[in-house]
Amino acid sequence: MIDFCKFHGFGNDYIVIEKQLIPEDVSVSDLACAICHRHTGAGADGIAVIEKLDAGDADYFCDIVNPDGSIAGFSGNGTRCAVSYLYYKKLWSEKNLNLGVRSGVKRYELVEEIAEGHYIFKAEIGKPRFGSDEVPVKTDLPQDTVVDHKLMLGDVPYAVSAVNVGNPAACIFVDDFDFDWRDVGRELEVHQAFPERANIVFVNLIDRGNIELRIWERGAGETSASGTCASAAAVLSAFTGRTDRKVSVHSPGGTTEIEWRGDDEILITGRADLAYCGEWPV
Repeated sequence: MIDFCKFHGFGNDYIVIEKQLIPEDVSVSDLACAICHRHTGAGADGIAVIEKLDAGDADYFCDIVNPDGSIAGFSGNGTRCAVSYLYYKKLWSEKNLNLGVRSGVKRYELVEEIAEGHYIFKAEIGKPRFGSDEVPVKTDLPQDTVVDHKLMLGDVPYAVSAVNVGNPAACIFVDDFDFDWRDVGRELEVHQAFPERANIVFVNLIDRGNIELRIWERGAGETSASGTCASAAAVLSAFTGRTDRKVSVHSPGGTTEIEWRGDDEILITGRADLAYCGEWPV
């Protein structure tokens, strides 16, 4: 049996497992596919596998694995769930924690423990990368930025703006969500323009301090919230002059506060909440 705890950030749920508890003969990708299944498993938008580090810039390392078994470079909500697990299990008690992920080291600050298993964190997640080769997005020629880049789905053009915030994200600015955005997201995720696939984010501008999202997440499908997608949407909204650099990002699961600071660092403030703990048979 593998012990785990399930946390969620605004309904975007992750199963957190300590790496040492996973038998060596168990494939992490296969484990993610099984345990994340909504009908035959525990159900989740991914698993967060955490490991204590004894050297380097990070205190722990976290791998995020999608429900389809693929590895994500980063997840804002997934890592927040992983950090919450460390506090909940009394594995970490200091106010600040450095968490290593595949896209670098992220810095977390505990803002408030609302109740046992319920936390609010601030996180510095790094600087956005805009180049077409950094996102990556296939373009005719390398571009320093990818803004309103036309992609075709059949006969329909979509103006896509893209950024990498630990994961590739492509944003489409819309007036409303009264269209088949799930179908569009499903097709654009695997569009040939995205060699590593992409998170597809539909962004509706409310005012200069508020935006609303619908999210089709790479490897997970529709999600109620996403820290990286919220960050990407906020950064691209500010970069294109639609909003200020500090934005409240509203999604069906809740509201995430994003600040794209003057030093280029992205700061996320959000919560993570314990759903339950259990055991998974292997």
